[in-house]
Order: sequence, then C-alpha cells, then structure tokens
Amino acid sequence: MQPTGHETGKRNVSNGVDTVGLSDLLHVYYNLNEAELYEQSLCRGEAVMTAQGALRALTGQHTGRSAQDKFVVCDETTRPQIWWDNNKALSPEHFNTLFSDFQDYAKGKELFVQDLIGGADEAHSLPSRIVTEYAWHSLFIRNLLIRPGSEALADFVPELTIIDLPGFKADPERHGCISETVIAVDLERRIVLIAGTSYAGEMKKSVFTALNYLLPQKGVMPMHCSANQGPDGDTAIFFGLSGTGKTTLSADPARTLIGDDEHGWSDDGVFNFEGGCYAKTIRLSQEAEPEIYATTQRFGTVLENVVLNDARQPDFDDGSLTENTRCAYPLHFIPNASATGKAGQPKNIIMLTADAFGVLPPIAKMTPAQAMYHFLSGYTAKVAGTEKGVTEPQATFSTCFGAPFMPRHPSEYGNLLRDLIARHDVDCWLVNTGWTGGAYGTGSRMPIKATRALLGAALDGSLSDAEFRTDPNFGIAVPVAVDGVDSAILDPRSTWADRDAYDAQARRLVDMFVDNFAKFEDHVGTDVLGAAPGMAEAAE
Repeated sequence: MQPTGHETGKRNVSNGVDTVGLSDLLHVYYNLNEAELYEQSLCRGEAVMTAQGALRALTGQHTGRSAQDKFVVCDETTRPQIWWDNNKALSPEHFNTLFSDFQDYAKGKELFVQDLIGGADEAHSLPSRIVTEYAWHSLFIRNLLIRPGSEALADFVPELTIIDLPGFKADPERHGCISETVIAVDLERRIVLIAGTSYAGEMKKSVFTALNYLLPQKGVMPMHCSANQGPDGDTAIFFGLSGTGKTTLSADPARTLIGDDEHGWSDDGVFNFEGGCYAKTIRLSQEAEPEIYATTQRFGTVLENVVLNDARQPDFDDGSLTENTRCAYPLHFIPNASATGKAGQPKNIIMLTADAFGVLPPIAKMTPAQAMYHFLSGYTAKVAGTEKGVTEPQATFSTCFGAPFMPRHPSEYGNLLRDLIARHDVDCWLVNTGWTGGAYGTGSRMPIKATRALLGAALDGSLSDAEFRTDPNFGIAVPVAVDGVDSAILDPRSTWADRDAYDAQARRLVDMFVDNFAKFEDHVGTDVLGAAPGMAEAAE
C-alpha cells in the first residue's frame, strides 16, 4: 500500500542521499515531521499506536546493542589512534565491499533521511545525516539528536553519515564481519553502515562513537553521563553504566535537566550531545519517575519492545520481550529541560555504581586521583536474571563508564578528565545505588529516597561540612551522619547480619578492582596507582 498525503515529504534523491552514493531509489522522505513519520510507520506495519498516542515498535531478535558486531575501519589514519584492544578492526576493502552491497540493496527502495546535529555547542558539533530503511527509525533519531533550525537546514552539510538498513544481511566471508549483523564505522570518511539489526540505539551510539573519536583532539572531554543544573547555576555530571540511575537521578524537578546520556566538557562548560532521551522503562512507575512516565503517555514518543495489553495500554512491568524496554522522546517533553543543552563548568561529578555485592557505601567523596581510578575502572554489577546465564552478582568493569563507545585508549579520556577536574576544582562523589544489608538475594536495594537525600546534600554543598570517616577497603571519605538519612546505612558493614561475610565479600571485590586495573598501571601516575583499594583489617 502506498501511503498518501506525504507529497510534501517526498524529495528528489538529489536533495541528499546521492551525496553518499545511494542512487536509483524509489523515493526519499526527507526530514518528515512526527505526524508524517507516524503515518508512514503505521501504513508500513512497522509499529502500532498505544492508547495514549505513543508509537510502539518491536525490534525482533536484537533487543539491545550488538557489541560483538561493531567494527572500526583500520587505515593509515586510524591505525595509530584507535584502542584496538577494545575495537574490532575492519579492512578498508571489506568496508568498500559492504558499502557497494548497501548501494545495490537500496536500489528501488523508499528511504528516510533526517539531517540532525550531534552536540549543542556549535564549536564542537557534528552535523549528521541519518538514512534509514524504517520510518520509525527516522522518528527515533529525530527524537534523540538535535534538530537544526530552518535556516541551518537549508545550508546543511553533513560531517557524518549513518545508513541503517536492518533488512540487509551481512556475509561474514564477504564483508569481514562475524554474523549477518554489522555496525561498520569508517572514522576517516565518517560513514557508518548498520545492517541486520532493528535495534534503534545503534544509531545514537554511532554518533557518540564518532564524537568520542573527534573531540579529544580539540581538548574536549566526551562523556557517557547525564547532567543537570541547580537554580544557582551549579552544574552536576552523573557518570554511570546502564541501570545505575543515570537517567532517573538527573531527572530532578528541582534542577534543570541538560541531558540524560551523552555530553561534552570544554573550556566553555558542559554541553549535551543529544536533543532527546532514551530511558529504560522496565518497571517504570508514575510515582517513582513522574517526568519520564509522562513522556510515555503522549504523541511523539517511541516505545521500544514495550508489551501492550489488549487495550493498547503499556505494561511496563512485563519484561517478557526484554528487560531492556525503552522510550525515546525529545528533551522538551521534560518540563524542566534546558532549552539550550548547555551549562557552565561543573561543580560536582557523581560516579554511579549499582554494587550488587553490597560492599560500597551509599555515598563517598573522592580525591581527584581516586576519581580517575574509578573512572578508568567503570565498575557496576549485573544481577541474576538480567542476562542469560547470570545466576549471581557479576562485577562489570566498563572503562570510562562506556568502553563500547570509546575508540581511543582510556588514558586519553582519563587524563582529560583529571586535568579538567583540577582546573575547575570539581568535587567528586562515588554513589552506590545497588544493595545494602547484604549482596543481591540477601540484602535490599538502596532506598532511592536515601540516595536522593544524599545527592541533594552533595549538590547543595552541605555534605562538604559533614564529619567523614575513611572507608577501610577503598580509602574513600564516607560521611558519618547526614540529615534525613538513617546513619546506619552509611556504614555498609554494620548493615550486614554477618560481619565476617561482609569482610569476605569486600575482600573479593577489592581483588576484582585490582585485577581489572592491572591493564592501566603503565598509563597512570603514582597518585592514581596509590588510589587503588586494599583490604584493611576490619574492626568490630
């Protein structure tokens, strides 16, 4: 069925897609708006509308990123600059063959194009042309990146092009990959090819990967973090891996949200890479996260892999399709979101970890050296049931809190962060949103009310005046008492019924940190080496 009513959205191929070599297309739908993309998605059977007006799409077998299928082209420029221990290499010849086969596959098809911006700071932005096979993918990325104004759109010149064709199946022998799915990144030509997966998050993370490669050369720190700003202009950065509370804790009605996932830090301050949010919705509730919940109840939001009942009502407690259910919405759907995506120099950095072993305190202050140690470590823990085969807590170390998106060696990002912290005299905090009173299965999840109270005290400056003790395992400074928080929770060991069991668990976690950090020891100074944890004799 040919959709109707879209003549204004049909554009000649010469208006964009042929600039990357795609030709003989049936139609190009160029910068369609939300209503037009809804119509196209529904007419094509790509998605359905919920009772509240959101667009729900399913991604099939790929319900998350395909990290093992991501490749970076290794050429004369990238060979000395890429951290190849973390990035799979693809030859230029294999990329060219893949690109040629993309061109053949696209012939006679209708494609969708969005011209968007990665980076709210014009001096460090990345104009990006996103070409998609699916209409709902076009809406997704329109929600997630920054939309240029009409004047900028008229003179738009892309510096990055992403072509996303889920229907194309890669050939490992022919294309140098390992499966039918591939994310091939050519950082020299700034072209990304995505095939064999319908998971929309691959597009946004491809922009992030490109910025992580380009910005350090300009002295700008790219960060996998959320950020917000207080009424007095104080900026806070929240680092954290998925599930640690990055989105939830930065969506504070008393503070202005800068963004929930990706930012840059330059001499002018902090700026959002994106124009939207991609929030997890599993067990989302109106009571706990009212701002995010409200976005799922309106036209324009994309729900990904969310189960609907017979009345088309979302069931956010149903993880039968995946625990990684998501919603994608433009930032202006959050009432207190920043209109500019920019803020001043940060006053506080918060590193979030969901410690499922129940060892780390709920909040602790770090020295700059300790902050660099924990940034390079990037620790959190998976819990049973979140992934196939995970039956007990498992430590996860993802350097810089985003290893899959870091083309360069972690020391480049770590040194940038250390220098910026020192230059701007930033306070650094480690916050455990994981377990207390025991490990996962015995203890309980850290109360979000307590976490918010502790964060509030850190951000308003009152926590700096508290009395601190030194954690015997990690050497970090832990407050002894904080107004509005049960003091018992501040000492993890005291919350365990079996103190010896806590000591044994702490010893195991310390060893995991030390073992993981061995690969960075030759790249850091003695001060950072001295910030490594060590098991002290526990005292009753």
